[in-house]
Amino acid sequence: MAALPEISDAGDVLIAGGGLAGLFTALKLAPLRVTVLAAAPIGNGASSAWAQGGIAAAIHEGDTAEAHAADTVAAGAGLVDPAIAQLLAREAPARIADLLQLGVPFDRDLEGKLAVGLEAAHSQARIVHVEGDKAGKAIMEALIAAVRAAPSIRIIEHAEAYELISAGGRISGVHALVSGKRVSFLARATVLATGGTGALYAVTTNPAEARGQGLAMAARAGAEIADPEFVQFHPTAIAADKDPAPLVTEALRGAGAVLTDAAGQRFTDELAPRDQVARAIGARITRGEKVFLDARAAVGDKFPAAFPTVYAHCRALGIDPVLEPIPVAPAAHYHMGGVRTDAEGRSSLAGLWACGEVASTGAHGANRLASNSLLEAVVFGARVAEDIMNAQLPSPALSAQEAEMAAPESAHLPLLQRLRRRMSAKVGVVREAGGLSQALELIEALRAEAAGPARTLSAFENPAIAAHLMTRAALAREESRGGHYRSDFPETRPGWAHRSLLYLTPSHDPMPAQEGTKA
Repeated sequence: MAALPEISDAGDVLIAGGGLAGLFTALKLAPLRVTVLAAAPIGNGASSAWAQGGIAAAIHEGDTAEAHAADTVAAGAGLVDPAIAQLLAREAPARIADLLQLGVPFDRDLEGKLAVGLEAAHSQARIVHVEGDKAGKAIMEALIAAVRAAPSIRIIEHAEAYELISAGGRISGVHALVSGKRVSFLARATVLATGGTGALYAVTTNPAEARGQGLAMAARAGAEIADPEFVQFHPTAIAADKDPAPLVTEALRGAGAVLTDAAGQRFTDELAPRDQVARAIGARITRGEKVFLDARAAVGDKFPAAFPTVYAHCRALGIDPVLEPIPVAPAAHYHMGGVRTDAEGRSSLAGLWACGEVASTGAHGANRLASNSLLEAVVFGARVAEDIMNAQLPSPALSAQEAEMAAPESAHLPLLQRLRRRMSAKVGVVREAGGLSQALELIEALRAEAAGPARTLSAFENPAIAAHLMTRAALAREESRGGHYRSDFPETRPGWAHRSLLYLTPSHDPMPAQEGTKA
């Protein structure tokens, strides 16, 4: 008989995820006692630390929150909640002020004001950066220093949550593997901040930890999932045999870099919405052509100082972007879908909140506006913290239904690689019914191959469920909209101008949910 898991008091709040959303929420929850579970050493396994573009905020004269919200709604292709977009844009300056207070060294102009840049689909220059392309790294360094100094916050690294604890109709913590040991963490409130799903794809800009764990955990517990079919593919990752693929920030295109074919001919509008640029590049690559981002005229010898992160990535791969164009390809970058939450970050399950990329707030719709992702993490991290601090939180209870993790993750790496290849090939930039059906068949076959005895949970199960939800929703949406493009349904159809809402049945089959219902 397997040993029972160790039980740990996580304090007032348990946060699963050590990226920007999780750490910012933890800081805002002070003085409540908070435990943060991080699957990797904090900073290393977080997509936030790799973000190059910056944070969008209407902070300069002539720009307004209303204009920022309008750009957000327009980019979202008819599925953004306008009230959420207004909230996001309105609260952006205050969250930038919070980050400045924490010591984030945002770039400034000659007058000492915050410098702002332009990115795709923004009507104004409103992106704040750090040294051109180091925003994510600098923000995470500041947050990590703050949480390590906070007496109310306990950080546990190498701790990966795999199952929510549900007892008495309420979520009361998580079961996790901590350096391979099973531990049940009990808390009065639980926050998912586990990141996205990018590492379910073979070509991605995301760390290996971004496998949809939080999305699947919430779905298995009965939470409502929104818009899982909408995946944003960054148009310009460096085309090289490297996993994950190094990102080439959109700020380069904002600075005037152009996309060219092998003959040096420009072929698309570099500042069009990301889905359009990704498809334009993807179509050429599918035909066997190569695509390049040429910054020689626009940036030239200023490249090392202006974009040090991209420059370092290029040089490590033998490319000198000062003298030659950069080979690029689309890569899975951001998941617009996730655990459906309200404006306070509450999920459809009592006791469970979500923020950051794992959540679907209605802010991004079918196609996230550039540099709204870090913004959403801090805006909703703050709102989650405020809501929890104002809530009446009961003492947690332990469920007797915990599943044992059947095998270490390493045992299923070959299955995960097969899944990733199929997701890139069939649930990628361009999709169609036959390929999506083939993807679903493989996902179910791999789940069956990985399955263990009753009351055990394969390490492959959560990634497989996340992939299944994404693929099932993509097959159901018979139109093209934002980040979801169907070659067999290439037009946007008015009848589909609504969010996809799904939940899992007890047999773990996805079923549609009606707007406003709870799972």
